Amino acid sequence: MRLKDRKVISLVHHDFEDLELWYPILRLREEGAIVELAGEKAGETYIGKYGVPAEADFAFGDVNPSDYDAILVPGGWAPDKLRRFPEVLELVQHMENNKKPIGQICHAGWVLISAKVLQGKKVTSTPGIKDDMENAGSEWIDEPVVVDGHLVSSRRPPDLPDYMREFIKVLANK
Repeated sequence: MRLKDRKVISLVHHDFEDLELWYPILRLREEGAIVELAGEKAGETYIGKYGVPAEADFAFGDVNPSDYDAILVPGGWAPDKLRRFPEVLELVQHMENNKKPIGQICHAGWVLISAKVLQGKKVTSTPGIKDDMENAGSEWIDEPVVVDGHLVSSRRPPDLPDYMREFIKVLANK
C-alpha cells in the first residue's frame, strides 16, 4: 500500500470521460489512497459521456486544497465546464504553487491552461488540444505519459496504465 493515508481530490462535472475518471480513482484506492470527488454541488450525481455516474463528495468551494496531497483532472467534455469555476482554478494553482502532484489526461489540459500553470512545462494531451497547450507556453510531446516534476499528463484512455504507473510513483515520492 504505497499510498496509505495519501489524500487525492478528483474533479468531476457532467460529460467526464468515464474511464479517465474512474480508472485513476480505483487504481489510487488499490494503493491505499483516499480519493474524494469535488463537483459544482456536493451530493450531486454527474454522468459521464457513456452513462457512468459519479457523486461529488464536496462542492468545489468547500475543498481546502491544503488537506490534499494531489489533484486529478479527468478528460472528456467536463474540462470545458470545470475551467469556468474560479474555485477549480484556485485548487489547481494551489497544487502547482505547492508542487503537489497534478494529474491531467486528454482534454483536462484545458483546466490547466485556464489556471495558467503550463508555462515552460513539458506535457501531453489529446492531440486535439495540442495547439491550445502550446499556446499556453508548454512543450507538447506525443507520448502516452509525460512527467515534468509534479505534473503528470497523458493523452487518452489506452494510455491509462502508463499514466497511473507514473502518477502513483510521483505521489509515492512526495
